[in-house]
Amino acid sequence: MKVKDKRKLTWMVGGALLLLLLVGAFWPSPELADLAVVERAPLQVTLDEEGETRVRDRFIVSAPLAGRVLRIELEPGDPVVADKTVLATFQPQSPTLLDARSRAEAEAAARAARSSLEGARADRDRAAAELQFAQAELERFRRLAGDRIVSEEQLESAELEERSQAEALEAAEFSVQTARYQLEVARARLLEGTALGGNPGSGEVRSPISLYSPVDGVVLRRVRESEAVVPAGEPLLEVGAPDDLEIVADYLSADAVKIRQADRVLIEEWGGEKPLEGRVRRVEPSGFMKISALGVEEQRVNVVVDFVDPPEARPGLADGFRVELRVVLWEGEDVLQVPAGSLFRNGDDWSVFAVEAGKVRLRQVEIGRQGGLVAEVVSGLEEGDQVVLHPGDSIVEGLRVKARPS
Repeated sequence: MKVKDKRKLTWMVGGALLLLLLVGAFWPSPELADLAVVERAPLQVTLDEEGETRVRDRFIVSAPLAGRVLRIELEPGDPVVADKTVLATFQPQSPTLLDARSRAEAEAAARAARSSLEGARADRDRAAAELQFAQAELERFRRLAGDRIVSEEQLESAELEERSQAEALEAAEFSVQTARYQLEVARARLLEGTALGGNPGSGEVRSPISLYSPVDGVVLRRVRESEAVVPAGEPLLEVGAPDDLEIVADYLSADAVKIRQADRVLIEEWGGEKPLEGRVRRVEPSGFMKISALGVEEQRVNVVVDFVDPPEARPGLADGFRVELRVVLWEGEDVLQVPAGSLFRNGDDWSVFAVEAGKVRLRQVEIGRQGGLVAEVVSGLEEGDQVVLHPGDSIVEGLRVKARPS
């Protein structure tokens, strides 16, 4: 080969290499994108909400009447035994002294009640005598009717009179009982504390009352600790069985209508290593209004859930603890699904960007049930297809893409 031809060939090869370098430098590189694979896997459709545990049956121990409660030594968490553990010791308050006018009125009311009782007894005795006479007359008419001396109408009239007198005697007995109770009430107003020992104003100590635990369990809350004078009905302690727990969660009313009794519930974020199992016991029939954290008024409905797992499976979980509930509305074992982050609206239809031979293709899909982060694919995709996750404005039809490094 001539020298001139060799130089020409060298220039041609160099030019071709330079052209390839320029083409490679300016050739568009594939867009990096997050890709996911359409696959078959179990799918659950759930309604998620925060819940709170609570003792199923809690008992509030209150002051039985006005008086002084001594210092309560029990603390929250202390065990109690039904009818044995003394929860609180109560010193009843002496009755209020009556002034001269009030005492005179009470004595007059007692005398009036006594007179009413005597009058009621006299009415009862009269009614008893009239009944006895009516019974004798009825017996006589029955004998005469047997001999056909009196008519059937006369006999029926005697029977009616006997029944009327019997009812009159019964009403008189009730009147006597009512008058007796009224007399007892009037006499009670005159009592000055002698029934429980001690006289008002005398400084005598009256017999204390011990309040016992109604159930086996623990002290849940101590409402009052120090010694104090309290009115009747003042709450002192709350007790209950800590293992007998339930969960209550307030769902939006639009979600609560989808929940049914005995629906399966997954209990998560309770502090253990694995979720617990539960069942819906009740969807309460009445809702309430609640202000959300964003200041929006929401109609909420309480859903009560029972634990399926025994207490041994949830150590440490007690009254008033926060948990996460997932009420399972539907679940399938082998469901074709796509990540929800790959779906977007294209008009009225759902669509995805599928990857075919390294290029993006717009594909319309039909979606079934949606379970949070994934959705069921009814048509439009096949198992193993790749789709673009969270497609942005840069993702268009025909664009070359490659998976972003993890």
